[in-house]
Amino acid sequence: MNDVSTNSLSITFRKAVDSDISFLIALRKETMTEHLLTAGLMYTDEQHIARITEHFEDSYIICFDDVSIGLIKLAQFKEKWHIRQLQIARNYQGRGLGTKLLTLLQNKASQIQVPISLNVLFKNPARKLYQRAGFVIVGENSLEYQMLWRSK
Repeated sequence: MNDVSTNSLSITFRKAVDSDISFLIALRKETMTEHLLTAGLMYTDEQHIARITEHFEDSYIICFDDVSIGLIKLAQFKEKWHIRQLQIARNYQGRGLGTKLLTLLQNKASQIQVPISLNVLFKNPARKLYQRAGFVIVGENSLEYQMLWRSK
């Protein structure tokens, strides 16, 4: 992952390490509990930890002005990239950071000509962010939409 600095928005990334787990648990609970409950899912602390540590090697901490504010878990396969998780702390939502992050990923994916996929819970308002960024719904399962973005 590369860093991006646009206007006054300075986003950097660093590889997640074990000492980030407590931050990631708090972040996940803050950003996902409401949406999980709406979907009829009640996660225990152990289930949150299991989700955080699954594919941990793909995890990057999102930093804004050197403060840890989020997580992106990005699988980079030869034929596509898949956003496994994307969470930004509530205090930093609505500032354009998600849009800047997606734009950065899309620019990088365009360079190597791979699409980006992700899944989003049906009632998670992040779907609107993804749609504004050009992701389209290409399928669904019992809990979520599958979305895809392709370079033009």
